[in-house]
Amino acid sequence: MTRLSEYLLPTEKQPPADAEAISHKLMVRAGLIRQLGAGMWSWLPAGWRVHERTVAIIREEMDAIGAQEMLMPVLQPAEPWRKTGRIGFDELFKLNDRKGSELVLAMTHEEAVTTHVSQIVRSYRDLPLILYHFQVKERDEPRPRAGVLRTREFIMKDSYSFDRDQAGMEERYELHVGAYDRMMQRTGLRFYRVEGDVGMMGGLGAHEYMAPCVAGEDEVALGDGYAANVGVALRSPDVTKDSETLMRGGEALRIEPAIEIGNIFKLGKRYSEPLGASFLDEQGAEQHVWMACYGIGPARIVAAAVEQYADEHGISWPRALAPFAVHLVALGKRGTPERDAADELYATLCDGGVEVLYDDRDLGPGEKFADAELLGCPLRLTVGRRSLESGEIEVQKRRGREQAPPIALRSEPAALFAAVDELWQSLP
Repeated sequence: MTRLSEYLLPTEKQPPADAEAISHKLMVRAGLIRQLGAGMWSWLPAGWRVHERTVAIIREEMDAIGAQEMLMPVLQPAEPWRKTGRIGFDELFKLNDRKGSELVLAMTHEEAVTTHVSQIVRSYRDLPLILYHFQVKERDEPRPRAGVLRTREFIMKDSYSFDRDQAGMEERYELHVGAYDRMMQRTGLRFYRVEGDVGMMGGLGAHEYMAPCVAGEDEVALGDGYAANVGVALRSPDVTKDSETLMRGGEALRIEPAIEIGNIFKLGKRYSEPLGASFLDEQGAEQHVWMACYGIGPARIVAAAVEQYADEHGISWPRALAPFAVHLVALGKRGTPERDAADELYATLCDGGVEVLYDDRDLGPGEKFADAELLGCPLRLTVGRRSLESGEIEVQKRRGREQAPPIALRSEPAALFAAVDELWQSLP
C-alpha cells in the first residue's frame, strides 16, 4: 500500500541547472533519482521500481533460453586483467589493498567468468553453458553526463556463453539475439539492432541495440534492410560518402541519433586462450572454449523510455515499465465524503492486487495533477466532490492525456477490476 503522504517522492518544479537530456531533467524532477557525485546516482523508491521492472523482463528472457544466473564480485584481482591485456585501459579503476595486492573494480566480467570456467569445465560434456548476472559495474568515465545515461557506476546484466566450437557459439549468439529482441519489444521501446564495433571487447563481430532519441550519443545508419553503427558503416566497402551523405547501393542512408542500450559480441577465443579455459574433446584432444558475451543496461532502458515518450508535462511510461499501474488522486480534505470515497476505492484496488500510488496529500488539485503527469503512471483515477454527484470516477490515460470513459464509483469489486483491466490492456 503506497500513500503519497508517506512515500519518498521528492518532485521538483525545476530541473538541475546542468541537465540537458530530457531523461536527466524529468527523472530528477519526478523524484526517481538523486545525484551523489559526478556520475554517481541513487535510485529513489519509485525510480527503483521502474529499474526492477526492467530487470524482471531481462531475467525472464534470459531464463527462457536456458541461462543460469549467478553473481560475481566487482572487486577483483588484477592478474587476470593483465593476462588479457586489459589492465592498461584508462576506464578501469585500479587500487591496492593494505597488503599492496593489485586489484581492480570491474567494468565487465569476462576475466572473472572465464577464470571460473577454466577451473570447472573439463570435458566437451560440460558444454554448452550460458551464465549471467546482474551486477554493479565501475567505470572511470572521463565525462559523466545526461543523468543515468553516462555514469561511473551502473548495474548491467552481462551474460556469457561457452561452446565447443564456432558453430555452437553462433547458435548461442542467435539465442541471445532472439532474447534481446523480445526484451526490447516487451519494454515498449522503439529500437534498432545494428552491426556494431567490437571495440575494447575484441572478437569476431558484434551487434548493438539502439534506442533512437535526440539525447543519443551514438549515430546509426539506416537503409532498406540495412542498419549499422555509423562508424561501422563508414568502414564498410558497400558504403560510400557523398559530401555529407552516406550511400549504399545507390540509396542514401538515413542517420539517426540513438542511445546504445545493449551490445552483444562474438568473442571466439579472445579470453579463453590467455586465461586457459579449455576442455577435452571427444577424441581426448585439448581445445579452447569458444565464447560470446552479451550486455544490457537496465538504467539505459529506463532513460530511453523517458526520452522516447515524454511530453511537455512529464514522463509517459510504457505500461511494462511504469512504477505503478494507477495513480489515484483524491480531491477533498480528510474527513470529507469525497476523501472517504477515495480511501474506500484505494483499499478495494489494493485488495484486488492493483498497484496503486494514492495521492492522499492535503494539497490543491493543480499540484496533484501536475505531479501525476510528471511521474507518468499510465492511468490516473480521480475522486472528488464531482464524483459523488455523478457517481463516476474520472479516468485519464497518461499517453496523450486522453480522457477515458468513467468508471462507476460504487462498482462491485469484480466490475471495478474488470474495468481497470480493460483500460490497462488498451494501453501501449
